[in-house]
Amino acid sequence: MNEAPSSPPLALIIEDDPYQSDIFARAVEVAGYRSEVLSNGQEALDRLESGITPALVVLDLHLPGTAGDEILRHIRSDERLKEVPVILATADPRMADPLYEESDLVLLKPISFSQLSDLASRLRSRVSR
Repeated sequence: MNEAPSSPPLALIIEDDPYQSDIFARAVEVAGYRSEVLSNGQEALDRLESGITPALVVLDLHLPGTAGDEILRHIRSDERLKEVPVILATADPRMADPLYEESDLVLLKPISFSQLSDLASRLRSRVSR
């Protein structure tokens, strides 16, 4: 009997810039994830509290609704989510500085498609071992 192929792991893209979120979504899809884009911080918190456990989060820090640093703290304090790899994507290095310890990677914008795809692929390999 053939088993149904498993669905790719979920990557949440939490980014309010439509151009950036499109690049990020395509980059993680090339790395083997399925993507879901959320453009508002509160919407992202609500989605995370709905019970999903993404395999990866790409998180902007400047978001409407709830700031990215609050979302990161929520992820790290939630037993179900605390091991989820988080890539911070920001143009503001000063805002990212205090968050280096809580995130898995910090990327300063502009972030290239290939850069994010390669890093997401490496994280996926690390997590699936």
